[in-house]
Amino acid sequence: MGFTGRSAELDRLLPHLAPSENDTAALPLLIFAVTGMGGIGKTALAVEAAHRAIGSGWFPGGTLFVDLRGYDDDPATADQAVLALLDALGIRDRDLPTTTERQYDAYRALLAERHDRMLLVLDNASDPSQYLPLLPGTDRHRVLITSRDRPDTLAVRLIDLGTLDPDDSVALVARALHYTDERDDRPEREPEALRELADLCGHLPLALQIAAAMLRRRRQRDISSLVTEIRDTGDPTLFLDGGSGSTDQYGRSLALRPILDVSYHRLSREQARLLRLLALAPGTDTGTEAVAALADLDPPTAISLLESLAAVGLISAAAAAGAIRWRLHDLVRAFGADVVAANTDLQEEGETARERLLDFYCGRVQEADAHIGRRWRDNSRPTVFKSLAEALAWLDQERVGLTAAVPWASDTHAVNLALHLMEYSLNWRRYFDDWIIISSAAHEAAGRLGDRTAEASILNSLGFALRRRERMAEAMDAHLRARELWETSQSPGSVASAWHNIGQARHELGQLPEAAEALSLALDLHRASGHVAGEAAALISLGSVREQAGQLTEAIDAYTRSRDLHHALGDLAGEALAWSFLGWALHIASRTHEGINASTTALGKFLDIGDWADAADAAFDLARMYHSVGNTPEARTHYLQAADAYTRSNSPADAARAQSAAHTLT
Repeated sequence: MGFTGRSAELDRLLPHLAPSENDTAALPLLIFAVTGMGGIGKTALAVEAAHRAIGSGWFPGGTLFVDLRGYDDDPATADQAVLALLDALGIRDRDLPTTTERQYDAYRALLAERHDRMLLVLDNASDPSQYLPLLPGTDRHRVLITSRDRPDTLAVRLIDLGTLDPDDSVALVARALHYTDERDDRPEREPEALRELADLCGHLPLALQIAAAMLRRRRQRDISSLVTEIRDTGDPTLFLDGGSGSTDQYGRSLALRPILDVSYHRLSREQARLLRLLALAPGTDTGTEAVAALADLDPPTAISLLESLAAVGLISAAAAAGAIRWRLHDLVRAFGADVVAANTDLQEEGETARERLLDFYCGRVQEADAHIGRRWRDNSRPTVFKSLAEALAWLDQERVGLTAAVPWASDTHAVNLALHLMEYSLNWRRYFDDWIIISSAAHEAAGRLGDRTAEASILNSLGFALRRRERMAEAMDAHLRARELWETSQSPGSVASAWHNIGQARHELGQLPEAAEALSLALDLHRASGHVAGEAAALISLGSVREQAGQLTEAIDAYTRSRDLHHALGDLAGEALAWSFLGWALHIASRTHEGINASTTALGKFLDIGDWADAADAAFDLARMYHSVGNTPEARTHYLQAADAYTRSNSPADAARAQSAAHTLT
């Protein structure tokens, strides 16, 4: 048999098809249903399972296979199918009963009389009425059904197929090419192009099969040329269908759009509307509440419709941190977007839905940001999120969609989202790549709106993210542009912030005198404008420059002043950061025990507020301090604590570094 890439599913299915140790004992009738979207490989899996089972001698009575054509224009009825089954069992012509009722009686009687186990494969069913009358009246045999619709009302064992694993997708195409010509070395020569081709096909077996056929036809051209052509069309389904025009080994057309079109037109009006709107939503998956906002539905109605779409294989559901996420296959998304693009009324419907979703996102992000910034201290104002932990959990769940929403949003929504995602993305989770995407789109939106203050703020933060990715020239350009915008808007406090970031960039470039000059200017501007929070933050950065220059007394003094200012402001996060910097400075000034006390205080405060990124740095510093004074158990404990915190804050490389340091002390 051909390679299906379904080893895990076969491992689930085959043991249930095998006979029991005592096959003479009465066994319950076992019915299996292989389900999933069109083109997912249901028939291929069923056929391969049948061949393996027959090859193992599990069904000495053989296999009966019927294609019910459930999604064709003229699906087979059970009455038609029973005639084909009787023919396969040797009942035809004059032996065939004259009435439908007697034909079913004869069919069941033949199966009941057969002591050798048989496997009945009822392929491509769209409705239980097609196969329920065909079920054997005995528990000796086994039944395998394939369908795009999950038979949730029946007691069947379900094998629900999703897309292939990327490695299996690549292997499927490679094997198809090698089967035709073992000398075809394109998969080995172009592994990255082959992987991108599999991605463009959405890891859907039918799409991969079509792509393999196209590659066989264009034998003298490389894989990358096909990848480029598919990518340039913007819709893989249109390109792949345009180049197929053939059939598979089961005689079915190798075409994607007809399958998707049939599935779409079988939906109710409400289901079809929701599918179209989901195809327009940003990101790879969406939460239930966001879907409800998108479709202007109450959550119970939304989840009922979502579950019905999942039952017919057009979307998939996955649990994540106690919430359900809904995902469209990439090719279904492209199909749905094309349906909308072809109809003016549907485009207007989609635009209205987009505004609803963006309003929902903006409202939730503002509330979450208020928790992060500790701007609701007395809890007197009602909010969706009852705690900072809830706010962060929601942001984590919606992160991919929120990131994708900013380039997709109207200018006003884009700026709003960016300003309220800034603290979360940069300081709490360190999603620097996300922020580069968000801020690159949002600062342009702010420019179009003429909002210089927002544009400068977003540019300033973009510079910070670019610095974290060591794109220093771009970072410096962003900071300088932000300063210019703030200067023209006559905002002294903001100009001070720009100088602060310029100073940090100079520091990271190793330009210590220039860094100290810029940070001193920022400090003076903050003091002159009475911006105490800015003064406290600038003191930490200036202290870091003094520390690297070997001016430890000045550094410790700067950190201490920053700590006191943050404490007076009630800024727990800022105070914790000052304690952390102070701890390490005390250590390198040979005051390690004082440094341990300071860093322990910092770590406790970071953990209290859920700041895993800075908690990780504090724990790592403590581990090094304890190691320096010979306290190996505490050093190892803190390295492991740092590894855990780095993992939680999206810093896998730092987590590995801390884990490795802990292992050296074992």
